[in-house]
Amino acid sequence: MKTLKQKLVKLLGPDCVADDPATLDENSRDKWFASHPPDVVVFPRTTAQVSALLKFADRQRIPVTPRGAGIGYVGGCVPSRGGIVLSMARMNRIKEISAADFVAVVEPGVITGVLQSEVRRRGLYYPPDPASLKECSIGGNIATNAGGPRCLKYGVTRHYVLGLEVVLAGGRVLRTGGRTHKNKTGFDLAGLFTGSEGLLGVVTEATLRLLPLPPARATLSAGFSSFRKSARAVQEIFKAGFLPSALEIADSFTLASALKYRGADLASPSQAHLLIDLDGQPESVKSELQALRRLLDGLGVLDVRTALGEEACEALWELRRDFSAALKATGLTKLNEDVAVPRGRLVDLVGFCGRLSKKTGYPIACFGHAGDGNIHVNLMAAGYHTNRAVHRKVERALDELFKQVLEWGGAITGEHGIGLAKQRWWKQAVPTVGREIHREIKAALDPNGILNPGKFVDKN
Repeated sequence: MKTLKQKLVKLLGPDCVADDPATLDENSRDKWFASHPPDVVVFPRTTAQVSALLKFADRQRIPVTPRGAGIGYVGGCVPSRGGIVLSMARMNRIKEISAADFVAVVEPGVITGVLQSEVRRRGLYYPPDPASLKECSIGGNIATNAGGPRCLKYGVTRHYVLGLEVVLAGGRVLRTGGRTHKNKTGFDLAGLFTGSEGLLGVVTEATLRLLPLPPARATLSAGFSSFRKSARAVQEIFKAGFLPSALEIADSFTLASALKYRGADLASPSQAHLLIDLDGQPESVKSELQALRRLLDGLGVLDVRTALGEEACEALWELRRDFSAALKATGLTKLNEDVAVPRGRLVDLVGFCGRLSKKTGYPIACFGHAGDGNIHVNLMAAGYHTNRAVHRKVERALDELFKQVLEWGGAITGEHGIGLAKQRWWKQAVPTVGREIHREIKAALDPNGILNPGKFVDKN
């Protein structure tokens, strides 16, 4: 009897299929803590190959876990039921960049930072900018509806998906949307698949909205004596009529870790840190930069650094992009919870985390997107993986965190998704009817449940 690999080699060709230990291990995990080996990994290059694979797997009831670059933080691409990992890494062509239509047509394996660089060379702009933009893929961004700092002004990935080509569980190929920037023809199916975490179909092509590239950029890096003062500054910036392209915040633990990791010359030590980005026409950006500087001076800022131009701004942003790596470098286990709260609850959230830290004895580092309330709450616990008592204590702390966030009208995830990591809180986060609708949509598009099984929709 033929093995699964032999059947897939016959179906797709030998260069598309691998089951060596190194490949299986590499495709068993993402950036979270869970892992499970697949039986085989498939690397298609065409939509036709994806269609043939899913038709075969659906008939044989074989689990298929779609995978982008494996940079996620919630175990979303962990093949928890084994079977086939469908890696989209080789479908990595930028098919078209149209300055006339302001669109890019790409395959899912294109790295986000590569696309940004290519459109920038043509005077165009693709705003979504996850911190992992140098590693993550467009397909993964679509699967999780990825955000990033610039979503304050420009929105998240969903706002740039104009059209999709999606292969459904039985092998049918759906094309939905297109290259027009307005389209109200039927249901928003492209929106349905964006953020679906690989449970409803496999994206094989995306048509993305582009914008004109702003010709000027400025950044302010500001330190405050307390988180409350920095949060007040955020409110005052909005009250004054400013809409930065990005407005990031970090607490003292995060900032100290980053300065130790990256070098103390990038910012001055403080109890809270703001990073504010502006973009637009040169004269307006210079004017806004000066006005913001005056506003911050009146709010008791301790230290302000400014930069004009892409290179100088990116130098200030290097500190922010390394926050996660810096926290990991402390040697503590970092549990990154990307909660979102209403903007007015920013100070409340950090205050709650401070009290939770004192109660548990574990540092809790908070940083993230102050402008939209999506804060990365990082519970830092030594021994999380080796000490069962620590593990239980951390889980109880997370229960408290998510309960409070939901009571404030917040969300348990702003941009990472549910995956495996947040299944435990799925019932609390989504009411009964909402969960039923999720299951009904899943059953309609994937009746045999082969796509990314074992994830949150499987949970009642």
